Amino acid sequence: MKRISICFSFVFVSLSLAACNPSQEQGSSMADADQIDLIIMGDYVISMDGSSSVYKDGAVAIDEGLILAVGDAADISAEYSAAEILPGENRIVMPGLVNGHSHAAMTLLRGVADDLALMDWLNNYIFPAEVQFVDTEFVRIGTELACWEMIRGGTTTFVDMYYFPDTIAQVVDSCGMRAMISATVIDQRSPDAENAADSIRKGIGFIERWKNKNSRITPIFGPHANYTLNAEQLKATRAAAIEHDTSISIHMSESPFELQYSKDTFGMTSVELAESIGFFDGPTIAAHMVWPTEEEISILVERKVGVIHNPTSNMKIASGISPVAEMLQAGVRMGLGTDGAASNNDLDMWEEMRLAAFLQKVDRMDPVVMSAPTVLKMATSGGATAIGLGDTIGSIEVGKRADIIQVAFDDVHHVPTYDVISHLVYVTDEQDVASVVVDGKVLMKDRQLLTIDTKRVAEEAKAFATEIQTALYELNR
Repeated sequence: MKRISICFSFVFVSLSLAACNPSQEQGSSMADADQIDLIIMGDYVISMDGSSSVYKDGAVAIDEGLILAVGDAADISAEYSAAEILPGENRIVMPGLVNGHSHAAMTLLRGVADDLALMDWLNNYIFPAEVQFVDTEFVRIGTELACWEMIRGGTTTFVDMYYFPDTIAQVVDSCGMRAMISATVIDQRSPDAENAADSIRKGIGFIERWKNKNSRITPIFGPHANYTLNAEQLKATRAAAIEHDTSISIHMSESPFELQYSKDTFGMTSVELAESIGFFDGPTIAAHMVWPTEEEISILVERKVGVIHNPTSNMKIASGISPVAEMLQAGVRMGLGTDGAASNNDLDMWEEMRLAAFLQKVDRMDPVVMSAPTVLKMATSGGATAIGLGDTIGSIEVGKRADIIQVAFDDVHHVPTYDVISHLVYVTDEQDVASVVVDGKVLMKDRQLLTIDTKRVAEEAKAFATEIQTALYELNR
């Protein structure tokens, strides 16, 4: 491990320069520089470290997957000699995006059933299609396709909930991304289990196989929802998670249907039910959270529940508008997610940022609510905290894992650039991402993916889609 240092030369969002206190004299020769793996340079480096620091003409030094230093590019170059350098002209360097809720393999069901209400979509289209088509090959191809899309768009970490989690983990391992992978628990016949008890049993096996096997892969439990599991099954899932020291990701308070179902079935709301059975006694990631009451928001804060806002999916399925501004003000840990491509229909976190801001503004008729820095935090450091990885990723800080992206800002829609934070949230799209680094490894360089055979994946995805389309045609004749 090389020595760790940091140069305190930075500019704030207003781009006003501060003084630099270099750790090594400018005249040092390259022969004296520490040998490291990688230096990432940028016209701007946005740290998202809590101080809203934006370094002008900055750089990040990386070795063995760790961030060693961040600061002025000249000082970093003087102190370190890297095996590889990513040049920074017309580049913004920032933490990789954190997609807090996804169903990655559902890229293969993108567009299969659109413009439907949630329960109609699930019960009459998605669940039947999954039972018929989803197997390990489906999950492998669909997850590879999703990883390709996410890397291309600057997502470096995602929380997934789907079937055959071992296959998902193998794909994540090969493509180089970071993921929290849920073993889905649902009380019905699914592609990889017969019922809830079988789901939990197989989930335990998955967690035991992958826990501490790969530092980029965190195996967790994914109980689907309280309308596909009863209270005892939810309690059993939490007990298994506690026993195996892992987290849970769940759909919660997502739709008016769920709200009414919970009241009719349990005599209380979803959050109240979870609190009453000790479901929040361990780390919990709650996806959607569209309908929490003021009292429930207090529970989320007290229990340190990570809430993942999915604006595109919520809007498309008409689940409602989540009170994100109120939850943030109350202190709820919040991140952003895309949900699956079957209900979005893409995995573009830049779109989620933009819509998260706009949706709150128009819902509250307040242009000040949900500022650009607030939303960017939800997609990076705030999202990392919400899923329980805030000590490891989400910001460019010394000692954290190097999950970092370069965003090109030479396209016409970035000209001129007055405020880089504003442009990232309100202008940037996934096509602007130039390079992606996860755990210090370059996964995409100058828009060329290095860890996925995109031609093969595209061919396999199209072939599988043809099978699905033919089968659906036969079913509907």
